[in-house]
Amino acid sequence: MSRLKPHEIEVRSMAIIDGLLPPGQWSPGERAVVKRLVHTSGDPSLAPSVTFSDGAVDAGVAALRGGCLVATDTHMVRIGVNAARVEAYGGAVECLIADEAIAEESRRTGRTRAACAMRAFGARLDGAVVALGNAPTALREVLALAADSVARPALVVGMPVGFVDAAESKEALMASDLAFVAVKGTRGGSPLAAATVNALLRVAEGEA
Repeated sequence: MSRLKPHEIEVRSMAIIDGLLPPGQWSPGERAVVKRLVHTSGDPSLAPSVTFSDGAVDAGVAALRGGCLVATDTHMVRIGVNAARVEAYGGAVECLIADEAIAEESRRTGRTRAACAMRAFGARLDGAVVALGNAPTALREVLALAADSVARPALVVGMPVGFVDAAESKEALMASDLAFVAVKGTRGGSPLAAATVNALLRVAEGEA
């Protein structure tokens, strides 16, 4: 095989993935997200686990174009999101989990840093894209903030990973009235959460 340039490798990869996915199962925007998640994971079997609320992609794209906050539960998600594209719309990508005030609140209350970080965002999550790739406790806190009418995110990317409350917290998200993109079950992770936001940015820019 002749040496391919990086862009050519990506184009070929996405074409292969597109051929592996069933036709007509998702809207064009949803399919763009699913393809990116399969590309990021290297696992076509992930596709059936990706689920969307009605209008989730449109809600996320509109929020990003409007210059929203992208709030993340880990710095790995924050670093993975294309901040330059978010900032070009007037938005910002933020993670509070390493703040000393969050650490102190976690010690004081016995709650996880991730939950404390979401609580610290508070009303700033209203209209935000919230990208969660690690902590079920962060997702539970976002759901609580919405239930308490503190903040209603424009979109929740719910992809906490693991075997303790990851699947259950995502089921709670899917049962809520929030707009969401989620991966069912125990799978997920920070790379997938970041890839979802980046896919939405590509859709926003007409690249998907």
